[in-house]
Amino acid sequence: MRKYEIMYILRADLDETARKETMDKLAAILTSNGGKVENTDESMGLRELAYPIKDQTKGYYVVLKVSMDNVAINEFNRLVRINPSVLRHLIVVDHK
Repeated sequence: MRKYEIMYILRADLDETARKETMDKLAAILTSNGGKVENTDESMGLRELAYPIKDQTKGYYVVLKVSMDNVAINEFNRLVRINPSVLRHLIVVDHK
């Protein structure tokens, strides 16, 4: 399994319980497909976006470090794209 870093931005207008629920669901996608989340709550918090995304000017940034295979990556990618709470996401290989 390779190590990856995932960053995603959640909508700023989500309340705390909805935000936590969405973060737990996204982490569960990774673990249910054989991935291992190495940090459980690594959020950068609410920040201004450089440009509006889906009429939002602020977003809640979350960074995860995970170990997973291609099955987990593909499933996460598929489900995060259709999640209305996620504005953007990025998956990069962690070479550390």
